[in-house]
Amino acid sequence: MTVRFTIVGIGEPLFYFFPDRQVLGGAPLNCAVHAHQLAQPLGGRGVVVSRVGQDSLGTQLLGELRSRGMSTDYVQTDPDRPTGTVYVDLSDPSSPSYDIVQPVSWDWIQFDPDLETLASQASAVCFGSLAQRVSESRSAILRFLTAARQAVRLFDVNLRQNYYSAQILRRSFEHSTAVKINEEEVGIVADLLGLDITSDTPGESEAEKRCALLLKKFNQKLVALTRGKRGTVLITPTGRVEGKPAHYEMEEGADAVGAGDACTAGILLGLVMRWQLQRTADLANEIGAYVATRAGATPKLPEKILEMIR
Repeated sequence: MTVRFTIVGIGEPLFYFFPDRQVLGGAPLNCAVHAHQLAQPLGGRGVVVSRVGQDSLGTQLLGELRSRGMSTDYVQTDPDRPTGTVYVDLSDPSSPSYDIVQPVSWDWIQFDPDLETLASQASAVCFGSLAQRVSESRSAILRFLTAARQAVRLFDVNLRQNYYSAQILRRSFEHSTAVKINEEEVGIVADLLGLDITSDTPGESEAEKRCALLLKKFNQKLVALTRGKRGTVLITPTGRVEGKPAHYEMEEGADAVGAGDACTAGILLGLVMRWQLQRTADLANEIGAYVATRAGATPKLPEKILEMIR
């Protein structure tokens, strides 16, 4: 079957270690997995670009992607470094904290001819700041984005620990056409980049005003501001669209991990399909709310959500 479009998640794949279980994840991987679920009925696919170790976790990760019907052609293997891992603290279940191990295989992603070809074919790319903490992967990601000039390039800010800097953020904004950021992150980013709100800065809150500054400074087409249980606001040069509220019953063991990445997948699908922003914002809210009430970062999406894209 001919693939109509490809949504790429490039960056870190890893296993979350909870006190009682381990879960496959990593923001770009989560986004690609959800994008694949959403894109398949429309003739599209989600693809993970990354690097894993030649170890049992790497084998497990590749097997899980294959079990979901996803290609592993662009997941490199590293003979010297382990597959990524992160230890999750759920003291506050609504806001997990993370201890991200370093160094690991995804710090050494290599830009090769296969990635260059994929980049030229991509309709959308999701990337973040975490996987740019080491120069090797940072270079590969920026080269991929440069080769994907025709694609929607969404920067998922996703600040973690101390693995970011003003320089990394600035270059990422410069290589992107859209941004996803949460209310806490937008304040940190504005301070690092010296973006000051003035009396005439548009926006309905301080966070939205800072998003408007990012939009203008880096010539973005869209900034998606995620606000936890209050959902997502899509901000463009011509205004704002707020997604409809979405609610699901919390299942036992729910951990909220991956909810923002699911939201990203919904936004990218809407941008690729050129939907009206209201439809895109509604899908982002719906999928984000569902994943937030489930255990694990990439649960199978229910028919209710899949019906929204048909």
